[in-house]
Amino acid sequence: MNKHDPRVDAYIADSRDWANPILTRLREVVHSACPDVEETMKWGVPHFDYKGEMMCAVAAFKEKVTLGFWKGALMTGLGTGPGDVMQNRGPFTSVKDLPSRKALTGLIKQAMTLNDEGIGMTKARSAPKPEAAVPPELLKALAKNKKAKATFDAFPPSHRREYCEWISSAKRAETRTRRVAQALEWLAEGKSRNWKYQST
Repeated sequence: MNKHDPRVDAYIADSRDWANPILTRLREVVHSACPDVEETMKWGVPHFDYKGEMMCAVAAFKEKVTLGFWKGALMTGLGTGPGDVMQNRGPFTSVKDLPSRKALTGLIKQAMTLNDEGIGMTKARSAPKPEAAVPPELLKALAKNKKAKATFDAFPPSHRREYCEWISSAKRAETRTRRVAQALEWLAEGKSRNWKYQST
């Protein structure tokens, strides 16, 4: 079965003359080390998936080629520190820059093992945003409209923040006044600030 994606063929063919042999060699080593690899294109560059998960990718830039590993932060031998999920090996500007076949195969085998064992990347949870400061004009208006206030108070923090930031971002007093009036109307109808864009 042909496991070469014609889109990857085209990507390599369209690459710069100096990048073409680097991409060709990296592709060949990936297939050699991982016979069950599946080629695809994601974000405009060739990706190599294994067992239904992303494993690695190659990308040609103006002056370099990189080999990136999706779970690279969990691997050794990449020569990069912790940071983004995708860790790169490179840059490569000629075939002579490439690590040995043995070294590349070792990296690919590490990536395969992570997929074999179902080990995934865990994304650090960001701290929740603090409650938005309610603009004084909105506070005053809500105090006079019980229905709008009830909706506003029942909304999750993200919905309240949308209204607060929308009103606060107005540069002119007239614009703020107009936005407060619009906010009260929508809140009285039980609508969030971006209700027009939400699927029903």
